[in-house]
Amino acid sequence: MESIIEIKNLNKAFGSIKAVQDLSFKVKKGDLFAFLGVNGAGKSTTINIMCGQLAKDSGQVVIDNYDLDKQVLEIKQRIGVVFQTSVLDQGLNVYDNLRSRAALYGISGPAFKTRLAELSKLLDLDSLLKREVSKLSGGQRRRVDIARALLHKPKILILDEPTTGLDPKTRRIIWRVINDSRSKRGTTVFLTTHYMEEASEADYIVIIDNGKTAAEGRPIDLKNRYTGDFITLYDTEEALVNKLGLEYQTLRDSYRIEVKDTTQATELILKHPEIFKDYEIIKGKMDDVFLTVTGKKLPEGNDK
Repeated sequence: MESIIEIKNLNKAFGSIKAVQDLSFKVKKGDLFAFLGVNGAGKSTTINIMCGQLAKDSGQVVIDNYDLDKQVLEIKQRIGVVFQTSVLDQGLNVYDNLRSRAALYGISGPAFKTRLAELSKLLDLDSLLKREVSKLSGGQRRRVDIARALLHKPKILILDEPTTGLDPKTRRIIWRVINDSRSKRGTTVFLTTHYMEEASEADYIVIIDNGKTAAEGRPIDLKNRYTGDFITLYDTEEALVNKLGLEYQTLRDSYRIEVKDTTQATELILKHPEIFKDYEIIKGKMDDVFLTVTGKKLPEGNDK
């Protein structure tokens, strides 16, 4: 599939701090792409460069076949961005925020009202339109931020930690809108997140550490490469578990064994059927992958 984003040998330093170092990756058209790293790893710096908000030191950025150095305005027309910090005008109400933003893309009159109605339905904004942004909760502001980013139906939606700190209901609404945009318009989604269950749904993942690529691949490939499988044994005795000759973890009502892969798990089950009467096999989690690759934990982790 054709790439819609290509980053080649990107570099950016702030004095002696090298925020991004020789970073290269591609994003395929229509993919959900997860860009992972701890705070300070270089994620937001990369996004700000891609959006034309920050000058790079060297390297190349091509988005939808447009070169950032020569065609930044064309790129800005094709992307919608939700930054970590809301960029809404706090003194205006939601309607006026969205109307003024739409006008920058030439969307006004009936076209604006039609698009606003579509987004209001998706993001449950009707009751918020006349409210001043400064009076909104964090989750409400985030829904408006996403509506703002989607007004012009961008080809690429860039989301910089869009759901951090939000309640489960708001997160579900946001993901419903993301999935709707992907399925109906083929939108490419470029996501940074600290929630590993969100990253697990990505088509492709790049993990960066200290501004450099530390690992990349599909979630299943990263799990196979950097973690093992886990077998949880129920309704058995510890003496039987010891017969396996493997390290294990004692849980409240079970025992957990880490194995290299599914093949090893299958071999154990066939060899010791008397032990494997009640069990489950679980792949390693993205949290485990991230920790193995970077030696660090994300501040907010979840369980896929």
